[in-house]
Amino acid sequence: MPPHVPAISAHGLCYGYAGREVLHDVDVALEYGTVTAIAGQNGSGKSTLVELLAGVRTPLRGEVRRLGTVSLVVQRPAAPETLPLTVRDTVSMGTWGRRLGRRDARGVVSEMIDAVGLTGLESRSLTELSGGQRQRALLAQALATRADIVLMDEPDAGLDSASRRHIHELLVHRAVHHGAAVGCASHDEAFVATADRVVRLEAGHATTHETTGARAATL
Repeated sequence: MPPHVPAISAHGLCYGYAGREVLHDVDVALEYGTVTAIAGQNGSGKSTLVELLAGVRTPLRGEVRRLGTVSLVVQRPAAPETLPLTVRDTVSMGTWGRRLGRRDARGVVSEMIDAVGLTGLESRSLTELSGGQRQRALLAQALATRADIVLMDEPDAGLDSASRRHIHELLVHRAVHHGAAVGCASHDEAFVATADRVVRLEAGHATTHETTGARAATL
C-alpha cells in the first residue's frame, strides 16, 4: 500500500467493563508506512483500544474499518507456559496462513529469527528465555505473517533498555521500509518519540497529534 493510506479507521468507539465506560467516542486512524503510538496511564484503556482495532473485541458503539491483514502481539501469549514451544515453533506459526512451500517457510522463519536477534536460540523453549527474548520471538512470529497491519500491546513492558530499543527499531523499520501500518500501546516515552502519530488516552477520551516520527528516527 502507498504511504499514508488509512489501514485502520475507527470512529466513535465506546467500550466499558462492569458498567464503567473506559473509552468514550474515540476516533483513531492508522496509516500505511507509519508508526502510531498509543500512550496513557495504567487503566486508561490502551490495551482495550489495541484489541478493538485488531478485532479481538467488539465496540459497544462505533465502528472500525480495516484495509488489510492484521497481526496482533499481546503482552502475554495465550499458550500455557507448560506447552513445550521452541523459538522455531513459535515463529513458524506466523507462516501457517501464507501457503508457502516448506523450503520457503523455513527461509522466512530463519530470516525473522535473525532479524530479532535470536539466532542460535532456535531450539530453546520459550520457558527458557528471558522476558525480552520471549517478546522478540513473538514479534518475529508477527513479522513472519507479513501482515499489512502490526498491532502490539506494550511489547516493551518490563524489558531492559537494550531489548526495548531493539523492538522499537524493528517496528520503525517495518513501517518505513516495508510500508506496514504499525500501532503500539506503550509506556515508553522514548518509543512514543519515534512515532509518526501519538494517540493519548485520558479519562476515556483520545487526543491525537503528529510528530517528526519514525522517518526522522531512521535518518
